[in-house]
Amino acid sequence: MAQGTVQVTHTGTSRWRRRTGEYASLAAALEAAADGDVLTVAPGTYRENLVVQRAVTLRAPEGGHGSVRIAPVDGVPLTVRASAVVRDLHVEGQDAAAPAVLIEDGTPELSGVRVVTRSAAGIEVRGGARPTVRHCTVDNPAGVGVAVLDGGGGVFEECEVVAAGQAGVAVRTGGHPRLERCRVHHAAGSGLTVTGETSALEAVGCEIYEVRGSGVQVAGRATAHLTDCDVHRTTADGVTLDTDAVLTLADCRIHDIPENAVDLRSRSVLTLTRTSVRQFGRNGLSVWDPGTRVDANQCEIFDSTGDYPAVWVSDGATAVLDSCRVHDVPDALFVLDRGSRADVVDSDLFQVRNTAVSVSDGATAQLDDCRIRDAATGAWFRDHGSGGTLANCTLDGTQTGVIVTKGADPTVERCTVDSPSEAGFYVSAGGRGSFLNCRVTGSGGYGFHVIDGCRTTLRRCRTERCARGGYEFADGGPGASVEAGPVVEDCTSDESGGLRAHTARETAVQTVSRPPAGSPGLLGSPSGPPAAEPEPPVAAAPPERPARTSKDVLGELDALVGLESVKREVRALTDMIEVGRRRQRAGLKAASVKRHLVFTGSPGTGKTTVARLYGEILASLGVLEKGHLVEVSRVDLVGEHIGSTAIRTQEAFERARGGVLFIDEAYALSPEDAGRDFGKEAIDTLVKLMEDHRDAVVVIVAGYTAEMERFLSVNPGVASRFSRTITFGDYGPEELLRIVEQQAVEHEYRLAPGAAEALLRYFTALPKGPAFGNGRTARQTFEAMVERHASRVAQVEDPSTDDLTLLYAEDLP
Repeated sequence: MAQGTVQVTHTGTSRWRRRTGEYASLAAALEAAADGDVLTVAPGTYRENLVVQRAVTLRAPEGGHGSVRIAPVDGVPLTVRASAVVRDLHVEGQDAAAPAVLIEDGTPELSGVRVVTRSAAGIEVRGGARPTVRHCTVDNPAGVGVAVLDGGGGVFEECEVVAAGQAGVAVRTGGHPRLERCRVHHAAGSGLTVTGETSALEAVGCEIYEVRGSGVQVAGRATAHLTDCDVHRTTADGVTLDTDAVLTLADCRIHDIPENAVDLRSRSVLTLTRTSVRQFGRNGLSVWDPGTRVDANQCEIFDSTGDYPAVWVSDGATAVLDSCRVHDVPDALFVLDRGSRADVVDSDLFQVRNTAVSVSDGATAQLDDCRIRDAATGAWFRDHGSGGTLANCTLDGTQTGVIVTKGADPTVERCTVDSPSEAGFYVSAGGRGSFLNCRVTGSGGYGFHVIDGCRTTLRRCRTERCARGGYEFADGGPGASVEAGPVVEDCTSDESGGLRAHTARETAVQTVSRPPAGSPGLLGSPSGPPAAEPEPPVAAAPPERPARTSKDVLGELDALVGLESVKREVRALTDMIEVGRRRQRAGLKAASVKRHLVFTGSPGTGKTTVARLYGEILASLGVLEKGHLVEVSRVDLVGEHIGSTAIRTQEAFERARGGVLFIDEAYALSPEDAGRDFGKEAIDTLVKLMEDHRDAVVVIVAGYTAEMERFLSVNPGVASRFSRTITFGDYGPEELLRIVEQQAVEHEYRLAPGAAEALLRYFTALPKGPAFGNGRTARQTFEAMVERHASRVAQVEDPSTDDLTLLYAEDLP
């Protein structure tokens, strides 16, 4: 058969054979062909726009796959309007306003067709067409790979979209195709997109990957059902649903997604069954808006690559997780906003770096028969209106099992917290909560730690082997309501001490009824019925007065080398406080003096020493109860997760009660590139504590001058709490020499003639960059001289007193 001809074979049983023969063009052959004819096209390029309107077979010769090119200069290269068969053709289009292959009617079969084009669509199915498309390939970097619209349908089996300038497969305006074992990749838009009411897509065993948009997008009341599909390596979200969309994922795998693996909004509904979601950069499931709902059954969400919660439910949405596993993620489940709800049943949340379950802004979470382990915080109910229920859950290996703060009011019943490193249950800042039949074992801190006079209810709870105590109840400070404090009924502990309450507000703790006879650690009276009125607490012994007067302490301050401006500032503060006391005794108003201070300056300039003396001065004046110094830094206040930071800051503040809390390098709590840094939580907690307990603790923040100026400028809430800044200047060479001389006298050494001059030259020449240690450098210099002196004198068999005490210039490092 000559090139450029078409062999038409009549396959009917009729004796009429006139159509059989060769034709010079495809158009002529198609015009002559009737239903059932086979058109075998010779290899070559045909610049024709073909329209197949009869049930014929149009094919390349045997073994000539791809040898026949249909490539007109414009328009639609191939239009099918009948139940024809098209095999092994190569179709090329150039018209950006038209598809390369248009299927408009019938139930045609396309097999082995390769479409390489720059058209509006590679293959377009519309109207009443129901094609079967097998082993076909579409390469269309200018438009849609496959478009099914206007009620079109059909089945695509083992087809591949290798490139698309828009969506890989687009279903619109009532289209409803089925994809089986297809691959869609390198699309500039979504891999699969389904939009519009009555539009639907079913995909089985398909793979969508390397797309610049979402892997699967369903919107505008459309529906889709994916079974045994893979969605991975997208640029945008893995799966997105919007505006009343409905999607079912069964036995699917969504992974290697830089954004949200699945994102639902605007009343969309998603059902996942036996589906895995992994290696996602933002949320595994992101669920938004009232009426939006996700139901996940036997699913696994794990191995996050970002710093976001695995499941995010907000703005009134609902999520249900049944028999699911969420693990190796920063946070497992966050539920936010009034009306939002999460129901989690028989599921495992583990290997969670921060918080397993977080409930805030009025949201609700209900967990039944769940297991939480190896998480920093098991569950945190954060604020007013937030609540829900934890029932029959176990929390193992957390830092804190359950945290309740700021008016949140969950119900926790029949739950066990095993081996928390900080606390089993922690309630603060007005949190409430009811804890019924709960148990804490092996805590590294307290079992139940309730502070700020929180009105928490504990009934039939039990603690065992808690390092710091089974129960710790701290009051709400001055001005707290007499009704404040937990309600405790029938709670027990294996401690002989039972209930521990540090404050006079112990009367607010009601212990009603007892455990069975012989139970150790009864919270209440050891025998007999409870008293009608609780006994008054034993008054604490008055604190001992400091041994030194303020003048004695100021004398020690004056004896420090240098720091003249610092001494003036401290003395001025002391004078203000002393005169204020005298005015009060005289019946006059005393000026308000804010005692919190900012110390700025380089390391080794005496900031910690002055802070210690300042606390002792305030204690000697009766302003502070003890005057002791508690020195902390970022590492002491900021935990590895959100919950532990508030606890650490609270505990540091409690240790400093009655004295001075000195925070060195305080600017580290507010780094310039904060991101999700938990230092802000420490600052917020500290500011509230300073306000609530303003007379109990003096706070001094310290650090480099420039960094502290930035710290105060970006935290106006912190800056407003401090009355003044005291700057500690660097020591000069003469002052460093005096420090060495003081060290020598204190340790019974003397400077030999010429040693002082050598030290002065040494300190003058010493570089004084950012690493310069000031007073610390002077002390280290003295220690180095003592070591060199020892090495020298050790060689003398019978050293004299001068040998043992004199430091020479050669002893300098």
